[in-house]
Amino acid sequence: MLVNAAQMLKDAEAGHYALGAFNTNNLEWTLAILQAAEEAKSPLIIQCSAGAAKWMGGFKVCADMVKAAVEATVVTVPVALHLDHGTYENCLECIEAGFTSVMYDGSHEETFQINLERTAEIVKIAHEKGISVEAEVGGIGGVEDGVVGQGEIADPEECKQIAALGVDFLACGIGNIHGVYPEDWAGLSFDALAAIKEAVGDLPLVLHGGTGIPVDQIQKAISLGVSKINVNTDLQLVFAAATREYIEAGKDLEGKGFDPRKIIKPGREAIVARAKELMEEFGSVNKA
Repeated sequence: MLVNAAQMLKDAEAGHYALGAFNTNNLEWTLAILQAAEEAKSPLIIQCSAGAAKWMGGFKVCADMVKAAVEATVVTVPVALHLDHGTYENCLECIEAGFTSVMYDGSHEETFQINLERTAEIVKIAHEKGISVEAEVGGIGGVEDGVVGQGEIADPEECKQIAALGVDFLACGIGNIHGVYPEDWAGLSFDALAAIKEAVGDLPLVLHGGTGIPVDQIQKAISLGVSKINVNTDLQLVFAAATREYIEAGKDLEGKGFDPRKIIKPGREAIVARAKELMEEFGSVNKA
C-alpha cells in the first residue's frame, strides 16, 4: 500500500539521513526503482513530473501503474508516490488520481504572495485527504519540464513563512540546478542552507538537482537538514549508457536480440544498481 511521505521524511530528518526521490519515466523505471528499494530495505519516494505523466498517458495511468507494481512485486518497504514540480492544477489532478504526496512549485509565480496563498490552499485540500505536501522557495536552476531557472538562493524569511503554512517538506534553492552541472558550477551554498534550516526548525528540507553533486557536498547537506534528494538525470544517464553498450556491441542483431525486453534489460539493471549506490550514499539503506 502506498503511504504519504510525511512520516518517512520526519524519520529521515531526525535520523540525519536522506531519502532518494527517484523520478519514474515508465513501467521499466518503476519496477527498477522498486527493486532497488526492496533490496536495500530503504523507504522510497517515487515521483513523477507532469511531462513524464503526459508521456505515460496521464497522472491516473502513472498512479495505477505504481500501485499495481507495488502489489505485484510484493514490496515490503514504505513507498510514497509524489508529484514533482507541480502547478496548482497538477496538484489537484494528482490528488484525484491517487498520488499520496504532491509538490506545489510556486517559485515561478509572479509574486511570493501568490506562492503563499496557493500553497496554503493545497495544504488544506491535501491534508484533508491524508496527502503530504512539498512547497518550494527560490527557483532551482537548469531546465525542468521546459521551465528554465537560474538557480536562486532562497530567502530564509520566505522559507519560514511557507513553513508556517503546515507544509510537510520544503524545497529551497541553495545553488543547485536540474540536469548536468557545468564545469564552472560554484557548488552548494551551505551558509544559505544553515540559515534556512535555522528559520524552519525541524521541517525536512529537499535538495533538487541531485545528479552530479559531489558525494561530500551531498552528505554535508544531509548533515545540515536535507532529508529528500531528487534524482532523475543520474538514472537516465546510466540507462542510456547501458542501452548504448548493448546496441553498439551488436547484440540486437544476434538471434532475437531485437526483442525490446532484451534491449531494455541492461538499462533496467543499471538503474537498479545505481539507485542502490545512491541509497547507500544518502544513508537510507536498512531504514525501512
